[in-house]
Amino acid sequence: MEILLSTIGFAGKTAEEFFRLLEQAQAEKVIDIRLNRSGQLSGFAKHPDLEFFLQKVARIDYSHEPQLAPTSELLDAYRDSRDWPAYETGFLSLMRERGVPQTFDAGVWPRRATLLCSEPGPEQCHRRLVADLLAAHWRGQGHSVEILHLVAARLQSSKLRRKKPKSLP
Repeated sequence: MEILLSTIGFAGKTAEEFFRLLEQAQAEKVIDIRLNRSGQLSGFAKHPDLEFFLQKVARIDYSHEPQLAPTSELLDAYRDSRDWPAYETGFLSLMRERGVPQTFDAGVWPRRATLLCSEPGPEQCHRRLVADLLAAHWRGQGHSVEILHLVAARLQSSKLRRKKPKSLP
């Protein structure tokens, strides 16, 4: 089976950009993997509003999968330390304890699913770690899995501007 596993964060995006990215990826379902999905800072991505908007604006299904969310203790420790390698190690350990990715069957997973969290980019977000875990597991079962991180165009271009050109001799 061929699976396109996308990831998206709502922060740093307008609602228009967010929904356009999902439509361009032809997302069938958004799977919310946030610990707190009803926070005031979530704007258009606040639950239950997001589920309504996904259906009405883009005809995309929605589900919440708390098993793929970090614990509040893990998040608090990261916010205090900003130590990404420690967070990543702790999160991957948590996933092993929860039986992830083995408990997720590719056969019942949407072929074009998108993992949702808040961070603008995937670099330091647990959604990238989840996508990598699921993809590696499903590939090991013989499935073809592509990961696509949906980011706003201005985020992509700002990363390009930050890269220093090589100096010429």
